[in-house]
Amino acid sequence: MRRTSLLILMLVCSIHFGYPQHKDHQKIKDRITKLQSQNDFNVKDTTYINLLNKYSGKMRYINEDSLLLLATQALEHSKSAEYKNGHSEALFRIGDYYSDKGKNAKAIEKYNEAWTIAQEINNDDLKLRILNNLSSEYGYKGDIAKALNGYLKALELAEEKDNKQMLSILNENIASLFASQHDFEDALIYYKKVKKINDELNDELINAETFSNLASLYADMEELDYAMFYINKSTAIFEKNSSPDWLAFAYETKGKIYLKQKKYKWALYWYDQSNILHKTLNDTRGKIDLYNGMAEAYLGQGKDILSEKYAQEAFNISNEIDFLEGKQKCARTLYIINKNKNKFATALSYHEIYQELSDTLSRSENQKSLTMLQVKDEHDHMKMELIQENERALAKQQNYVNAALAILLIFIAITILVHRGQKIQKKLNAELQSKQEILENRETALSESNETKTKLFSIIGHDLRGPIGALQGLLKMFKDGEISQKDFLEFIPKLRDDVDHIFFTLNNLLSWGYTQMNGAVTKPSVVDIEALVDMNVNLLSEIAEKKSIKIVSEIAANTLTWSDSDQIDIVIRNLISNALKFTPESGIVTIRSEQKQHHWEISVMDTGVGMDKVTQEKLFSKNANITTYGTNNEKGTGLGLSLCKEMVEKNNGTIWVNSNLRTGSTFYFTLPKAEKEKNYSKAS
Repeated sequence: MRRTSLLILMLVCSIHFGYPQHKDHQKIKDRITKLQSQNDFNVKDTTYINLLNKYSGKMRYINEDSLLLLATQALEHSKSAEYKNGHSEALFRIGDYYSDKGKNAKAIEKYNEAWTIAQEINNDDLKLRILNNLSSEYGYKGDIAKALNGYLKALELAEEKDNKQMLSILNENIASLFASQHDFEDALIYYKKVKKINDELNDELINAETFSNLASLYADMEELDYAMFYINKSTAIFEKNSSPDWLAFAYETKGKIYLKQKKYKWALYWYDQSNILHKTLNDTRGKIDLYNGMAEAYLGQGKDILSEKYAQEAFNISNEIDFLEGKQKCARTLYIINKNKNKFATALSYHEIYQELSDTLSRSENQKSLTMLQVKDEHDHMKMELIQENERALAKQQNYVNAALAILLIFIAITILVHRGQKIQKKLNAELQSKQEILENRETALSESNETKTKLFSIIGHDLRGPIGALQGLLKMFKDGEISQKDFLEFIPKLRDDVDHIFFTLNNLLSWGYTQMNGAVTKPSVVDIEALVDMNVNLLSEIAEKKSIKIVSEIAANTLTWSDSDQIDIVIRNLISNALKFTPESGIVTIRSEQKQHHWEISVMDTGVGMDKVTQEKLFSKNANITTYGTNNEKGTGLGLSLCKEMVEKNNGTIWVNSNLRTGSTFYFTLPKAEKEKNYSKAS
């Protein structure tokens, strides 16, 4: 939103409107051109209609004809598209056009049409802007009652919607309305509200606009020091933010302050600065007070010709838009000028115009002041009646509440008696339930313990006793001379494989046993996964060479995790060992790492036999004990993957597998990234 300072009634005051920011109107124009150049462009496109309306608003103080043309196009397209939001916005912009032309009746008609549609679609933002401009138009027309009523109505809606920006705008417009009636005391009260709201908005430009309006108000109150203080603050902000329309008003206000100090040279300097900016603007009303001020300043310097020129221009503009206050001030200046030139007949005619307008405005001002007071009193009275009505409704409601409380107290007394009897029963039931839960937990623990023992003895009996028994039998045969030393030596590679298998199985068994008996504690630290992988690749390289399997490590050098080194070592060793077991000769096993946002993802991929979906689903189940044979009949306990799952989860990770028959398998697991101040407290 923006506030545009305009002449209203007897005082130059500020009225707030949606403001054009000249610096970005070219961007909107470019967006419109881009849309029009597209192959599927349609004038019914709501984005296009919205841009037309927005662009028309930006052109308000640059080119009035463009404003009307763009808004009319938006109106036609909105009707065709049955786009009510665009329809209302376009009527609103057309109302602005007629307002700036001084055609009050036409402006009010368009604003009312826009208001009807905005109410229908319940667009609160649009309703507030329309009601604000409509109220301002009634102010220009001299209908103070409707102007103030409209502002107060909009103020209630803005408060209901907590629209801070519109609250600032409306309070400032009401302050301006009071100032126009020379009711400076009430005007300052509303400005105090505006400043408080602006502090919440914390917008430098909005503050500067309010400072400019305050400066103009203080100038009319003859408080020139305050006026100069506020206008200097606002001018610096407008110059910094390239706001030509507001800067023009600020320069004009500064000229007015110097004019009241009878410093005509400085007054004209600032009026000229404002006039330069006005040449790039299209602000008809804004020129009236500027030219009036310049005429008075030139008159003060004795330059009657220049004074008459600007006074006559201001008079013509005021006459064109039927602005009585502007005509009155210009008529007085023209009377003095023609009197000084001894053109007494012309001077007398202007004096008569001035006198007639003064009498009319004097009567009008008194009536307007009385009307404003009545409207404000009526509004306050209505608010008081609403408050009292609410208080009566609350009192009636309180009586109902009191009666309900009395009934509730009786009900509570009865409930307490019933509850007392139930409480003892509940306590007994709770104790029974607690004991039952303890028994169930113990039964579950015992069952799990039995399962663990069964699994343990199954592994020992099935996977360790066989290889050890075979080794024992071979040694006995050698001792008894049943086989020669040469034959025995031929069994050495097989014996080594069996011993390696027994050692690997025992290592897994011990690690798994610790986890099942809560003896393994996870002690995390920064772990270099690349080093662990390299160590296990070296450890298992001989097995790989026997099957001509190539092991490729693509682990990144910076793969640092926060985990237990010993536990993850077991995981990596088991996964690589499994990959070697189920990969046929001349296959490839690849170990990779991939960095995620908060963790590392490690994968072990083989080109082995793969597995079906049923086997994949059973791999990581709680009681899984799948014993399988590798491509060279290597035997496994089915314990490794169960151990891997427990170790990974103890380190805050997850493990899963993707596999296809005759294609190969890829096992994935994740581990947290290492951080400098990682706090890891989970113990298992």
